Amino acid sequence: MADQSVSDIVVGRLPLYLRALDVMSKSGQSFVSSHELARWLGTSSAQIRKDLSQFGEFGVQGRGYDVHELRANLRHILHLEREWAVVVVGAGRLGSAVASYPGFAQRGFTICALFDNHPDKIGQLIGNLRVRPMSELADFVQAHRVRIAMIAVPASAAQEVADQLVQAGVRAILNYAPIDLVVPPSVRVENVDPALQLQHMTYYLSEE
Repeated sequence: MADQSVSDIVVGRLPLYLRALDVMSKSGQSFVSSHELARWLGTSSAQIRKDLSQFGEFGVQGRGYDVHELRANLRHILHLEREWAVVVVGAGRLGSAVASYPGFAQRGFTICALFDNHPDKIGQLIGNLRVRPMSELADFVQAHRVRIAMIAVPASAAQEVADQLVQAGVRAILNYAPIDLVVPPSVRVENVDPALQLQHMTYYLSEE
């Protein structure tokens, strides 16, 4: 059960810490100070110490953090000690690219099925997945105890897809559709909208 007293902003920074520690671990680095970790991430050492202190005491006086130990602790906190099965809904260009991306498996997420309702897409082989019809979604999710899904369909269809996923038992949705989904409080939604990020960035660009 997640600790509701921990800010979501803090939780959102933990994967960034873990990514940096993964790189350090692969390079053979044994210890890292909060100052060095802060330089990697463009934040302050005080922020890192404050964030990590909400989950326990991890540092070693005079040496900093044991990279392997802190990495293992963060994986435990983020429930990454297991492989998570993920389904993707939408076999268009975006959904196909997402379903084929190898980086998810490297982080502990296995794309196990790809769904679409278009007759021309059903049955197509994308990567190592054959596109399944939406009529099989609920049974598949329940049979494989899938708790995470990605939505890569047009905005007009996203809410209906979300409703089907929630009813089937999915409890976390990564939403690529440019729409805010309405889901029960027990379901976590993260939105990915590159256009919004571009609009955010243009604020900082001066006119040429």
